[in-house]
Amino acid sequence: METDNNNRPAPIDLGKIFKTLWKRKMYFIIILPIVFILSCVYIFSKPRFYKTEMKLAPELNNGKSLGSSLGSLASSFGFDLDKMQGNDAITPLLYPELMDDNGFVYSLWSVPVADKTDTLHTTYYEYLEKHQKCAWWEPTTEAIRKFFVKEEEGIVGTGKAGTSHFNPYKLSKKQNDVTDAMKGNIKISFDKKTYVITVEVKDQDPLICKTIADTVAQKLQRFITDYRTSKARIDVTHYQKLSDKAMAEYVAIRDKYVRFADANTDVILESVKAKLEDMENDMQLKYNAYTTIQTQLQMAKAKVQEQTPAFTIIKGADVPIKPAGPKRVIFVLAMMILSTFVVTGWILVKGKS
Repeated sequence: METDNNNRPAPIDLGKIFKTLWKRKMYFIIILPIVFILSCVYIFSKPRFYKTEMKLAPELNNGKSLGSSLGSLASSFGFDLDKMQGNDAITPLLYPELMDDNGFVYSLWSVPVADKTDTLHTTYYEYLEKHQKCAWWEPTTEAIRKFFVKEEEGIVGTGKAGTSHFNPYKLSKKQNDVTDAMKGNIKISFDKKTYVITVEVKDQDPLICKTIADTVAQKLQRFITDYRTSKARIDVTHYQKLSDKAMAEYVAIRDKYVRFADANTDVILESVKAKLEDMENDMQLKYNAYTTIQTQLQMAKAKVQEQTPAFTIIKGADVPIKPAGPKRVIFVLAMMILSTFVVTGWILVKGKS
């Protein structure tokens, strides 16, 4: 910045700057239309996409109110009381990390989708792989990149997709690219203050956008439910096995007792009576054991129901009407403003040199 004799900054002469820019107005006349045309060609070639979101509130396993003032106050300072008081390994704060897991994303591969015109019916994987629009130059640049950069195909799973032998953690290059596209299209977030889970999906088709949002929310609910009830369901399986075994033992001793009693109906020997009494006592013990295990089994089943969380849908996913992007007018306007500043700066710097 220029200074005067008293080392004070000299005032900016706006008139001089305007005259300098006006003398070189041809730079603006030439460059700005070129920038405008290139910006329009670029942004109008980019396919438009839509966004939708679903919001749901899960029930916490500690029975506390989701909107408690104490919990909200603690959350505002970065503390999660439910996490500190609970004993869950997977807290709601970790739900967004599910989209980083190939196993969870793989469950979306086979989701049936249909576009808004109802002319395309396929799976979500096939839709992203074969039915995505792209800018006109992208196939050419991709072919050039592949020509100069050799890429390994990756390790393909031992089975085909959709089979029990398929390993979602061993993907080919193409499968991994589609999986990454799914991860980029789907976002799960959790609000520590309101305990609201938000599922946001973007896609080139508005109806598919809603379909995937609903599906992700359902799979997320199923994942949370399976996790919450996993211990209780293991207990149910355990007590069911014990119950079946106890029932079989009771039936066996009962049948043995009946056969022995029928065979010795008219016998009055004390030894026979003693044996009958022993068998009857044994049968009663087996029956008592069976009823005890049955009680524990019913309690375990009730525990599964108790641990099953309820979900409240706060905002359902709708079919978006207007595209969410790209913002064509804003982009072109931003490029024009940026170009104007760049040309102006270049002219002023060049004028001083």
